[in-house]
Amino acid sequence: MVGSVVLTLAPDENFLIPSSNGTAPNATMIDSVARDGERVLIASTLTILVGIIQLVFGGLQIGFIVRYLADPLIGGFTTAAAFQVLVSQLKIILNVSTKNYNGVLSIIYTLVEIFQNIGSTNLADFIAGLLTIIICMAVKEVNDRFKHKIPVPIPIEVIVTIIATAISYGANLEKHYNAGIIKSIPRGFLPPVLPPVSLFSKMLTASFSIAVVAYAIAVSVGKVYAIKYDYTIDGNKEFVAFGISNIFSGFFSCFVATTSLSRTAVQESTGGKTQVAGILSAGVVMIAIVALGKLLEPLQKSVLAAVVIANLKGMFMQVCDVPRLWRQNKIDAVIWVFTCIMSVILGLDLGLLAGLLFGLLTVVLRVQFPSWNGLGNIPTTDIYKSTKNYKNIEELEGMKIIRFSSPIFYGNVDGFKKCIKSTVGFDAIRVYNKRLKALRKIQKLIKKGQLRATKNGIISDLGSSNNAFEPDEDVEDPEELDIPTKEIEIQVDWNSDIPVKVNVPKVPIHSLVLDGGAVSFLDVVGVRSLHVIVKEFQRIDVNVYFASFQDHVIDKLEKCGFFNDNRKDIFFLTIHDAVLHVQNQVKSREIQDSLLDTISLIQDHKDCLELMEAELIEGDLNIEDEAMRRLAS
Repeated sequence: MVGSVVLTLAPDENFLIPSSNGTAPNATMIDSVARDGERVLIASTLTILVGIIQLVFGGLQIGFIVRYLADPLIGGFTTAAAFQVLVSQLKIILNVSTKNYNGVLSIIYTLVEIFQNIGSTNLADFIAGLLTIIICMAVKEVNDRFKHKIPVPIPIEVIVTIIATAISYGANLEKHYNAGIIKSIPRGFLPPVLPPVSLFSKMLTASFSIAVVAYAIAVSVGKVYAIKYDYTIDGNKEFVAFGISNIFSGFFSCFVATTSLSRTAVQESTGGKTQVAGILSAGVVMIAIVALGKLLEPLQKSVLAAVVIANLKGMFMQVCDVPRLWRQNKIDAVIWVFTCIMSVILGLDLGLLAGLLFGLLTVVLRVQFPSWNGLGNIPTTDIYKSTKNYKNIEELEGMKIIRFSSPIFYGNVDGFKKCIKSTVGFDAIRVYNKRLKALRKIQKLIKKGQLRATKNGIISDLGSSNNAFEPDEDVEDPEELDIPTKEIEIQVDWNSDIPVKVNVPKVPIHSLVLDGGAVSFLDVVGVRSLHVIVKEFQRIDVNVYFASFQDHVIDKLEKCGFFNDNRKDIFFLTIHDAVLHVQNQVKSREIQDSLLDTISLIQDHKDCLELMEAELIEGDLNIEDEAMRRLAS
């Protein structure tokens, strides 16, 4: 990413000068000294700007983004990073020259070119690198197996470096075998230089992405070892640390700082666990730059590359986590594989972004399509469990209990309604529309005299043809459905047979309890949906109750005006409280109905007695009249 900015602002075309060899009149050449100086200045300026942005992010407490770097995402990303390091070091071990690829498919292009040019492999470099890998991995295995017996791990990397340098110097591998060696190491430090502030505007956009990606890579690698050694990472402190480091080092012509996967692996494998190891490493580097650089010049590059590859074993072993993740959680395994593949194909920066977005997408999908269960009661207890997952669960008669394990918001309200419809076994809107249609047909037949409405229900007159029994084509006239039900004052028992042939779905329940213990939040759309659900079920004589809703969810309902049209006494602390309330309501209704039946029966008997008394009186009067007629004659 830094290289692309540097090449954009300082291309080779800006440093063309006339050629001095005189072979051609218009020949030009690149002023490499001026070009390299300008590119170093641009890189150091970018480093300072990135440091400023990171410091601001740390001050604004934006380190929370580290929470979105899940462990599967980090595992896939660091494995892809290890693969990229392997490819970059492989061409050094083989001493094969390739082009410098950047961006999408850069790793693939590099691998293809390596295998195309594999015939030009330098055997001296290849043998040295291969032996170094074998020796380093063998000694590391010894360190791991006997770490309780060995007081200090064997520093095999240092030993191999010293021995390889001595062999290369003594055998003069560069001269005799054309081996690739370090050759020259610059001594000393460059003096501090003030950056050209005028370049800030040209690299501001790239600086933001570099600041975030560099931070994300560092935190990703850090979390791998944080999990391994049981400590935590403060994202804001990391931002501040990287910001200060980049600002300070930018004045000394340094590159943007982030975590190096290869060097981190080397340090961890050699026993470095604290900041002291970093100080010692920095001290050794400083000594090498100032004084010991000359001694390392004969060292083969393939040996250093082999040391790096040997220390990537731990990163590549993360692949073994995929089968375990697949058994435990398939979505996490998919995140791991997707992030790894995208990081290899698109590059580490875009691959990390793709993995992050994919991980967030899985969260959205899991919230949008959550789990739900119909609940039943464990006999003689106040415990309610899923009827699908538990045996010996009793479903309460005339009642359905639903647990929805997700927030209720605009993204999943449709799924929420579908789960209610699936649990109760009918569609409240369709039931309501069918009842309206049946009532209109009944009303028309009553007006024609073919049906008679009494307090006991609908009676069909004997001897009259009932035109109501016509095929129900299930065609609903939207204009008729707009007629309010209160215009039709007819009592119908919808769970029994009705005298018209309309397919009205049965409603086997009188109450619906929604368990909201797992509902973490609601939005305006979710509140409106709850209100609509209550209204739809109340229209078909089904009462809706709510249980276990959290306090902040109820506050949201109140702020959104839910209780303007709904009573608060439909909310209960637990499911069992709601069930007891419904059962008491049913018992009260049964007692009330029995009293009404008794009163009706008494009224009917009273009417019969009055009729009998009237007939007796009329009979007595008829006898007296007959007696008077006889006397008169």
